[in-house]
Amino acid sequence: EKPIVDILKFNLEKEGFSTVVAYDGEEAINLALSVKPDLILLDLMLPKIDGFNVCKELRKHLTCPIIMLTAKEEVVDKIIGLELGADDYITKPFSIREVIARIKDESKKSSKNKIKIQDMIIDPERYIAIIGNKTIDLTIKEFELLKMLSSAPNQVFTREQILRGVWGYDFYGDARTVDVTVRRLREKIEKNSADPQYVQTKRGMGYYVSN
Repeated sequence: EKPIVDILKFNLEKEGFSTVVAYDGEEAINLALSVKPDLILLDLMLPKIDGFNVCKELRKHLTCPIIMLTAKEEVVDKIIGLELGADDYITKPFSIREVIARIKDESKKSSKNKIKIQDMIIDPERYIAIIGNKTIDLTIKEFELLKMLSSAPNQVFTREQILRGVWGYDFYGDARTVDVTVRRLREKIEKNSADPQYVQTKRGMGYYVSN
């Protein structure tokens, strides 16, 4: 609704935020994928494509926080929104002060938890990695391995350290388990797994992530 959009845009920009606006779901998807915003305020009741489906589509490509705005108060709608990837939910009518407070809160959480390695974003809360606009489908162990290496860029982790950190002290596998998982991870995130850009090998020692 344009009057609500105008009020939000005015107050957000007064707080120092840069804003872009879409008035229907189709435009929202195209704009979000083009701009790659730090946060999205998403109305549930949108023309062309509703907010639920916009959220579902954007979550395939973007990890930024999504706050849904809606006049609906039913618990089921909130659950569906959160299951589709929304991070927060504000019911109309709302105060501008509340919206700004939620945005600031989500922005702090988002920037604190995510890890950036070159052009790759690692989101520990969602267990996903994104390169460009592409969400990389990783197993839990592949993700845990990537997260461990990325927690200290350029630091070499031995295979034994990786085994303990990813598989735990009571795991009875050997170093080959790490090598196999690294190979599978590279096949998914590297353009050329034979000449890796992210996960590097330190011969005779272990692996590290290059930043």
